[in-house]
This record gives sequence, C-alpha cells and structure tokens, in this order.
Amino acid sequence: MSRVDPNEIMKRLEAKVDRMMAQLGGRSPHYAGQDGKYDDMPTDFWTSGFWPGILWILHDLTGKAHYKEAAWRWDEELETWFVRPTDQLNHDVGFQFLPTAVIKYLITGDEDAKRRGLSAANFLAGRFNPVGQFIRAWNGDRHQWSIIDAMMNISLLFWASEETGDRRYAHIASIHATTTMKHGIREDGSSNHIISFHPETGEFVEAMGGQGLAPDSTWSRGNAWALYGFANTYRCTRNPVFLDTAKRIAHYFIAALPEDHVPYWDFRLPSLEGMSRDSSAAAIAASGLLEIAELVPVGEQRLYRDAAERILQSLTEQYANWDQPEHEAILRHATGSGTALIDVSLIYGDYYYVEAIAKLCGWQHRIY
Repeated sequence: MSRVDPNEIMKRLEAKVDRMMAQLGGRSPHYAGQDGKYDDMPTDFWTSGFWPGILWILHDLTGKAHYKEAAWRWDEELETWFVRPTDQLNHDVGFQFLPTAVIKYLITGDEDAKRRGLSAANFLAGRFNPVGQFIRAWNGDRHQWSIIDAMMNISLLFWASEETGDRRYAHIASIHATTTMKHGIREDGSSNHIISFHPETGEFVEAMGGQGLAPDSTWSRGNAWALYGFANTYRCTRNPVFLDTAKRIAHYFIAALPEDHVPYWDFRLPSLEGMSRDSSAAAIAASGLLEIAELVPVGEQRLYRDAAERILQSLTEQYANWDQPEHEAILRHATGSGTALIDVSLIYGDYYYVEAIAKLCGWQHRIY
C-alpha cells in the first residue's frame, strides 16, 4: 500500500500554489528565509525555471487555465537574456528552459517555445570541451571545471536531439555523462561536486568539495542530482552502464539517510550536532527514484518506489508548510550549502516535491 495519498496531497498543493500565485505576483523566487518570504531574483539566475515549472505541472494535471496563463510568459522573458548583457547563463540553462519552454512546447505545441528550447540547447552544446569531453561549469576563469549539477541539464540536449533528429546533441550529452561517471562518481555511489581537467590536455586534475564539506565528502543535493541525472541519461540512451550508475548512486543515497529519510546537507559530516537537513535534496532524490522504478525490471521496482514514498511521506508530514498561509514556500528546512542559505526554503525543493507527487498521480509529461 502506498505510504502517501498523492491525490490528496495534490489537492493540498493546488490550494498552496494558488496562494503562492497571489503572494509571489511576478517575482522569480530562489529562497525564503525564516520569515517565509521568497526573494525576487533576476530571471537570468539559474533557479528561474522552477516556479513556472510548478505552474506547468499543475496545469497539465488539472487542465486549469489559470496555471497556464501564469506560466506562459516565462520562456519569453528567459529568451531575452540571450541578447541582453549577462554573465549568468551557463550550464544551468537546462534548469531554466526545460520547465518553461520545453514543457510548454510538449503540452501546447507552441512553436516559439520549441525555438527557445532549441536555442538554449545550442547554447549548452557550445559549452562542450572536446578535449576534456565535458560541459564546462559556470563562467569567468573556470574553463576547466565541470560539476555534478550538469547531469540534470544534459536532458535538454537529449530532447533537442530527438526533436531535430540531429544526433550531435545526444552525443555531447552521452560523452559528458561518461566523463562524469568516470571522474565524478565513486565506486560506492558517492559523488564529487566539482571535477577539474587540464585546460590543454584534458586530463583529469582533481575533485573539489564545492558546496559539499570537502573534496572527499558527498554533498547530498549533488548526490541527488547525480541519481536523477543518470536515470534520465539511461532513459534517453538505453545504455545499461548509465542505469547501473543511477542504481549505485541510489543505493548509496538510501543507505545514508537518517531515520526520517531526509538527508543532512552532506553525507559525510564528522558530527550531526547542529547540522541542517536539506529537504531539497530529498525531493530531488524522490523524483529520481521514481524514475529508476520505471526503468528497472518489475521485480526491482518496489525497492526504489518504496524509498521514494518514504521520503515523500516524511516531507509531507514533517517538512511541508500547510498550516501557515503567510509562509510562501512549500518545503522548509533546506540548505544551499554548509556556509550559505542554511535552514531555508528553496524553490527547486518545492518544484521537485510537486514533480514527484505529480508522478505518483500519474503525470506523464516528464520534462525529459
């Protein structure tokens, strides 16, 4: 029996998101502090796709027009950053355009949305380093860096490849995943956040802690990105090595969870005293575990689905904000990193929680 009633939770989410729409107005949220008020980031910031992504999911599930109306403009706004001065667009364009332009096109057939999604895919493909065989992270002087987060963004390339018939997009995505698998995922399924390569030879240089505790630790949200990203990569390539990697990461993630199934911000903290949880990592992993459950043989499915449902039950009962209407976020107790945004709400945590519950409700329009 399911540990959560997804249809009942979705009813609560509808009421919550309707309230958020009135509260947020035209804001582009990233995080909410202890006061429960979401900030308003410039729309070139990497999190700008998640709030409209929530709206598109609810429109697709319910058919209610007000969600579509509120979500419609976001990919148009994002497109303007391709011709406006900004240094913010980077490897995260997948996070920005998959839950806006791509899902808009998949649901409505809007040709402008398709064009915007393909423009973003071209931008991402242009960041591929053919010597080191990776998609570079961030901007500035970090030419030789790649990060685990990019495993989620390469789904944009797989979509572009299928949409256009041009296999170069898929080749870039698969090559990047192979490089990440080799240097970013350890034998036990733990993961590095940042990996760097020699700018001339492309040889692997080192792993860095990034938003995790240390180079040899495992940042829990990065591990969730990897779990989900390799599952997506297998779905798009059917190369079993990627599914094996996703499963190995999933086993590590599940085994490392505390009793309430919501991780601390890093899996290798020397002490848990005073350490914060990351509900966003839990939500991302839950949605990724549901993906794995759809990809493995029937006899294995229950393992991953049960783990996802345990996480979602804990998030629903202990981390979700149902009773304080003035609080603008869905989930509490998230952590950006060990040094910033500690015990806050994060819009991507909200997004992946909604996405996971939607999957349990039968939502079929996966954002690739």
